[in-house]
Amino acid sequence: MIDRGRHNLLGVQIHAVDYEAAVNQIMGAAQHRRPFGVSALAVQGVMTGVLDSEHRHRLNQLELVVPDGQPVRWGLNLLHQIRLRDRVYGPDLMLEVCQAAAEAGVPIFFYGSTNEILGRLTDNLLQKFPSLKIAGQRASKFRQLTTQEKQEVIAEIRDSGAAITFVGLGCPRQEVFAYEFREQLQMPTLAVGAAFAFHAGKQAQAPPFMQKAGLGWLFRLAREPRRLWRRYLFLNPRYLSLLFLQKTGLKKYDAEDTQPPNSEMLYG
Repeated sequence: MIDRGRHNLLGVQIHAVDYEAAVNQIMGAAQHRRPFGVSALAVQGVMTGVLDSEHRHRLNQLELVVPDGQPVRWGLNLLHQIRLRDRVYGPDLMLEVCQAAAEAGVPIFFYGSTNEILGRLTDNLLQKFPSLKIAGQRASKFRQLTTQEKQEVIAEIRDSGAAITFVGLGCPRQEVFAYEFREQLQMPTLAVGAAFAFHAGKQAQAPPFMQKAGLGWLFRLAREPRRLWRRYLFLNPRYLSLLFLQKTGLKKYDAEDTQPPNSEMLYG
């Protein structure tokens, strides 16, 4: 098990952990009913925090932020000489947590995506983990929630008996959800991105060799060029240039230099 602490990557605090350490922390929080916000960040997620001090504040307040993308792991290793051998990929972390939850009899809840994807997701996961207890699920409204709707979501999740909530709303909405809901839910709240669509069989993942080489973004770009070209054209080079500035000491990134959100976003 590897847990080498939390480290500053462009002002965003990332935990240098492996799957075992991450799962142990999540399951411990679930069994003790503790609020525990979790995010798995690729380059886009890190850069969203870099470019928005309010969102950087949210990310740095979460209890566990793992390096989802290989370039994020490489950045940690480059800056802090951690020698972390593998990333903690959000979709794989979700499976690891589901397996641990099934073995421990810990119920889970799914929030986000569509009813179609949630239906396929639950079917596929129950085939993989027959003893997994799925306490409930709710599709996204794909808009900001009202305060009343937020309280209804919290009540539904808590009344379901779930002890872990997986959130699939996309970056950065799912991290906003984890930040704003985790205290009232009193359980681990995991922002897992496209994991719902991947495990539902609705969206293809990059081949393992591309993932290992840090080219998952290229696979996604080839499949959805119109939607993703701006993201990768601008964010990836900017991430590398800022990483160079931090490594050389030409620019300092203070993880405490954040702006607490002025109001709740209530994404759902």
